[in-house]
Amino acid sequence: MDQSNIRFTKDHEWIRVDGDSGEAVVGITDFAAGELGDIVFVELPDVGESVTAGETMGTIEAVKTVADVYAPASGKVVAVNEELEDAPDRVNASPFDEGWFVRVELSDPEQLDALMNAEAYRDMTGQS
Repeated sequence: MDQSNIRFTKDHEWIRVDGDSGEAVVGITDFAAGELGDIVFVELPDVGESVTAGETMGTIEAVKTVADVYAPASGKVVAVNEELEDAPDRVNASPFDEGWFVRVELSDPEQLDALMNAEAYRDMTGQS
């Protein structure tokens, strides 16, 4: 998968801006999904809720642990992946496609400039 238009946080979230809409899709990385193990439940913010960069916006419950999900950028949630309610394992199977979490209308797209590109993220996680 081409990751040139995706930015990453040190906490293993990813964000991808779709075109010029000012909206972005958010999820967790395949690295994070692998570290967590089998994901059994995902709690996400409601549509219309505001999220703040670096702040908790939900939780992931896996067989091994429970982890917070942090917003990579600030904005208003415009869609939530409701498929994860019945099939949270989509996050493990397809974290960048079917396992996305929310769509956010960005309030400050320049916040993305502070995030890592794919190469920097791979370096941080020791992936080749």
